[in-house]
Amino acid sequence: MNAIEEKSQWLKNDIIKQLYYKHPLSLTELSKLSNKSLPLITKIVQQLVAEGYVIEQGLGPSTGGRRASRFLLNADKQKFIVSVAMDQFITRMMICDLRNTSRSEIASMELPLMNNPEATTQLATFIQSNLAASGIPKTQLLGVGIGIPGFVNAELGISHSYLPTNDGSPLAAYLSAELQLPVFIDNDSSLIALAEFRYGAAVGKRNVMVANIGWGTGLGMIVNGQLYRGSSGYAGEFSHIPLSKSDDLCSCGKRGCLEVETSLSVMTERAKAAIASGAATSMRQLAADKSRNIEQVFLEAAKAHDPLAVSILSEAAFMIGKGLSTLIHIMNPECIVLSGRAAVAGKVLLPPIQQALNEFCIPRIASQTTIVQSELAENAELLAAASLVMEQAEFK
Repeated sequence: MNAIEEKSQWLKNDIIKQLYYKHPLSLTELSKLSNKSLPLITKIVQQLVAEGYVIEQGLGPSTGGRRASRFLLNADKQKFIVSVAMDQFITRMMICDLRNTSRSEIASMELPLMNNPEATTQLATFIQSNLAASGIPKTQLLGVGIGIPGFVNAELGISHSYLPTNDGSPLAAYLSAELQLPVFIDNDSSLIALAEFRYGAAVGKRNVMVANIGWGTGLGMIVNGQLYRGSSGYAGEFSHIPLSKSDDLCSCGKRGCLEVETSLSVMTERAKAAIASGAATSMRQLAADKSRNIEQVFLEAAKAHDPLAVSILSEAAFMIGKGLSTLIHIMNPECIVLSGRAAVAGKVLLPPIQQALNEFCIPRIASQTTIVQSELAENAELLAAASLVMEQAEFK
């Protein structure tokens, strides 16, 4: 491929990405977003229409002159993305098309990551079996995007915390060889922040923090309209800020980490201990259904305002708010989005977090930051894992 062909291919990729995140768009809008001339954009879009990647939707609204044609990606183009979202216990997978519409039911399996040397093999088998069930040829798959908790070097495709490989190779490279597909990995909290920035509460904002409240307590940061990773890719380890007065040992091996008081695993352990000691709670009846795990029971009880669940969640939320207060003074964000598994109980989370901000933040600074609940819920990581592939794929 010569220099002219490379430039044309790069621009094709860029236009497809613009339409993936924002659609439909006119040629003028694509010209502005790509910072390329209108004649050049017109030529490339015509090529993409001929190749079946792009279709014309119709005419946009009138602005006083001639109505402009608008374009969007072709959902019938036989190109698909595999998206995988992992937490410490549950792994989910979906296959979506170029419009980011799911073409399969979300598959789910229990896959514990901690102290599990077989986790990588189990993950590969899970993906392979679901791909086989889908009947989609691998030639139609653009790649696999995976969100993983813990320390992840997205650039090198390395997961330092979980999913060891048999030969010591980077996880992304290992899975790519096993699946015979391009594989891209990233930290789950970073991906959730990207999802909020692309599709959720952070759209149109430039400085946002997204708290991922789940089995751990993660953080993704959008700074000046870009995901902030830090100098070596590990920025956002919110859960390891030493704010806890507890002497409990954190999963990182240190004491005093915020996580030992705020993670969903800690909350559910407190709930189980209270139930065992005879506390009056609706969770006792809910837990009798053995088909449901304690996390589901706890969050459902909190949403239903069960006093014990609300009390436990409120204590954790206050500590999260204390940690966010520290970050507000440092980052001065426009918005903080509460996301992750526990965010479904947002109406319970918000008051104690706001109480902590009122107590620990300088009012003039705190008043510049809004706290909102994610509307993407558990789909945030799956959406962003798909975009990992879109950012790297070449459309030929």
